[in-house]
Amino acid sequence: MSLFALLAALSLEQFHPLSARKYLFGWLSGYVHFFQYHFNAGERKHGKIAWLLAVLPLLTAVIAAYWLLYQVHPVFAWLFNVLVLYLTMGFRQFSHYFTDIQQALRDNNLDEARRLLSQWRGLPAHELNTEQVVRVTIEEALLASHRNVFGVVAWFVLFSTIGLGGAAGALLYRLAQFLRKHWGDEEKLQLGQFGGFARQIFSLLEWLPIRMTALTFAIVGDFEDTIYCWQTQASSWPDHATGILLASGAGALGVRLGMPIPQDGVLLDRAELGVGDEADVDFLHSTVGLVWRAVVFWLILLLLLTLASLLS
Repeated sequence: MSLFALLAALSLEQFHPLSARKYLFGWLSGYVHFFQYHFNAGERKHGKIAWLLAVLPLLTAVIAAYWLLYQVHPVFAWLFNVLVLYLTMGFRQFSHYFTDIQQALRDNNLDEARRLLSQWRGLPAHELNTEQVVRVTIEEALLASHRNVFGVVAWFVLFSTIGLGGAAGALLYRLAQFLRKHWGDEEKLQLGQFGGFARQIFSLLEWLPIRMTALTFAIVGDFEDTIYCWQTQASSWPDHATGILLASGAGALGVRLGMPIPQDGVLLDRAELGVGDEADVDFLHSTVGLVWRAVVFWLILLLLLTLASLLS
């Protein structure tokens, strides 16, 4: 059931992208702001209470809805899973930026590529040269593919396995990610310790999926270089989980990522990741191939697990 729900959601997202997702995120921003406004007193315990009140009722409602629909007919529960996956997972949430940047660079339109990258990251990119734009674009694509696809799938399958309905797992991961972004960013000093719990809980939820994604990159890419970069370079990145993902992606692709880049007139010091060549436009195409091979690998693995379950 999980495999077919994933296939259905991926197909829907590819052939009919959800244009209304931005309104969903707008509603969600207002939702989390409500808890921030009423509970933020700058202390960690208030952030914990707000997180639990924001997440647990939605999670309980989704689990209850799944089981009620399952009692009516399993097909309705399956359709519910597809719907939630369609809302929480997908390449189209980031792929248009990636595709447009790639095309702009192939057209030698560096200014347009910088503008698109700046919109995507929410950070200025007008000082970056072509190689730096490619480098940062690959980094953003690896992170986005994990958080919009692989992380969601991992928790969807885990909740399906323990009988809670995969939709709840997908929702938990995306809500935790959303709250980490809005409450837990280290730069949001005005929140004080309020976002500490959001950071901690998302780190716990990321522990397994980030390693599953990195291992998949090793299997479908350059295995030896991926493992080497993972073991020797990941810890040099400020966020260790992000370091694992980017180092393994760089090793799998055979490209060098990280390294200093100019930002706001200052050279931003970043560790070097990867052991391969300097980034060029062709590596953008290689990144797409790596991500899709990883998706296919996960689907094949799920198929094998489904067949084994049926045979047992």
